[in-house]
Amino acid sequence: MAVDPELQQRREQVILEHMRSENEQRFDDTIATFAHPRYELMASGEVYDGEDAVREYYRAGRELVPDQSNELIAMYHSEDGVGIEMWLRGTPRQDDVEGARGFEIRMAAFFDFDGDRIVCERAYWDRQTVLEQVFGEAEAPA
Repeated sequence: MAVDPELQQRREQVILEHMRSENEQRFDDTIATFAHPRYELMASGEVYDGEDAVREYYRAGRELVPDQSNELIAMYHSEDGVGIEMWLRGTPRQDDVEGARGFEIRMAAFFDFDGDRIVCERAYWDRQTVLEQVFGEAEAPA
């Protein structure tokens, strides 16, 4: 079934605002892109469900990696959602992770929608690649 072009355009704008507001750490605006805030991090199995849990996810993540940012590579539409590919970049704080270096990984995220608002962001990435970039191949924890 084809995606309604107007709905597709609204969803694209919601995702772009979602990503922009995360980069700028305007988390009230990021929360506003959701009908129900929820993240599922597939590499770790972590789930953050509800506004309080998602806000804590943002706080903790930016405390560890204050310059975390994303850059859209591609966007794909389906009837119920949108998939994206993106670059995720950042540098862990040195006082939290001694000797850590920055990382840049290509990852995917799938956004489930209720109309033109997100109900879940499901993120996929390779944890080992992040560890190797942050700690170096020889020092990466198993």
